Amino acid sequence: MTTLKKVGRPKKFDRDTALMSAVNVFWLKGFDGASMTDLTEAMGVNPPSLYAEFGDKLNLYRLAIDRYASNDACSPLVAFESEPDIEKAVRAFLNEVIVYSTKHSSGAKGCFLSSSVATSAGEIEGVQELLKKAIETTDRRLAKRFDEAKTEGSLRKDFPSLERARLMFDLRQGLVFRARAGCSVKSMKTDIDQRVRMILSDQSS
Repeated sequence: MTTLKKVGRPKKFDRDTALMSAVNVFWLKGFDGASMTDLTEAMGVNPPSLYAEFGDKLNLYRLAIDRYASNDACSPLVAFESEPDIEKAVRAFLNEVIVYSTKHSSGAKGCFLSSSVATSAGEIEGVQELLKKAIETTDRRLAKRFDEAKTEGSLRKDFPSLERARLMFDLRQGLVFRARAGCSVKSMKTDIDQRVRMILSDQSS
């Protein structure tokens, strides 16, 4: 007599790891291009387990966006927040953006939010709100680091933290766009010093 084994979620299933695997699939293929087979294979679950844990493909996409946006291990932000010297911190952020955008382990180029999510904002329910939330959260984290430098005395007291945080985010997106277009790392690093000076300039725009 043959005993049929139940196929279900792996015993060592890790929700966070599975979500990051889903991010990589959506990043490479987009929402429409990512099939359920692509997702289940990358996440290490079968279709019933995926639906039970994450809901349908749309809900999984929303969860993947939220997971990516709230990821404390986002390397450019970590580089910026962990470097004590503010000038070196800004430079580390920009350099890490270039590395992150050109040599991501998934093989994807650019940034998940700008390369994939932004193209579906306004078309897929709930995505625009999540994207706006991610941008605002990043702005606040960058501004907080500038505020800390002001408290320490390495930036003037009236330094426009949020304004420069937004500028830094926008410069980041420019680098991401260049990476997506296939620009070389060398060419993207050419103007790093000028960008650092722009961000830390004493003149308010």
